[in-house]
Amino acid sequence: MKIQRACIIVGVLLLCGCAKSNKTIIRMQHMETGVQNPTTIEELKTAIVKYQDRIADIQLANGQIGVWYKLLGTRYLDNKMYGEALKAFQKAVEFYPANQNLYYYVGVCAGWMSKAALDYDATGSNAARLHYQDLAESAYLRALELEPRYVRALLGLSMLYVYETNESEKAVPLLEKLLSIDTKNIDAMFVLAAAYYGSSRAEDAVATCDRIIAATKSADRKQQAEQLKRAILEKSY
Repeated sequence: MKIQRACIIVGVLLLCGCAKSNKTIIRMQHMETGVQNPTTIEELKTAIVKYQDRIADIQLANGQIGVWYKLLGTRYLDNKMYGEALKAFQKAVEFYPANQNLYYYVGVCAGWMSKAALDYDATGSNAARLHYQDLAESAYLRALELEPRYVRALLGLSMLYVYETNESEKAVPLLEKLLSIDTKNIDAMFVLAAAYYGSSRAEDAVATCDRIIAATKSADRKQQAEQLKRAILEKSY
């Protein structure tokens, strides 16, 4: 019953967002609680108790709405609908602003949207692409502020620097930290090899390829590492 009441309350709040609707909301509150302009001690005590219950109901409903936005974003992400996923995760952040996972997902979606931000009108501007790249970076950084050892955010931010913004030097310490936490993360090793090469550290890049070859049991990953090693050697010497 409380959840049903809370949903009604939240629905009214969502539909009545402008200042003009404040009186309507107050009337709805009075109808819901049966409290209007309390004056006596007993009336005031009753009003406090009833509005405390209302606050608890709204908190419960808001928490559930935040979870639903996160689930909605995840469903969109699974279907590679990155723009819609980004909108859902941004809404979820409004309810849970200290959740590092949500910022990670914002970073992922913004990174993909930067790839889709083409200059459709041929204006010569790349402002939209840069906007999404900046959003992705800030989201990953916020996730790492909340959880400094967050491996997925370290990898996501590193990939942004290496493959999107050409700032490989920034990625190197992030990836070295990641691999101190997750020593067998093959994906991170591949990105680190690319980051070393992009930072004019070809020898370190080759050594990282050797590290991948020694660490992985996958024949495909070994072959990829060997191909990358050859490519680095051919371009470096």
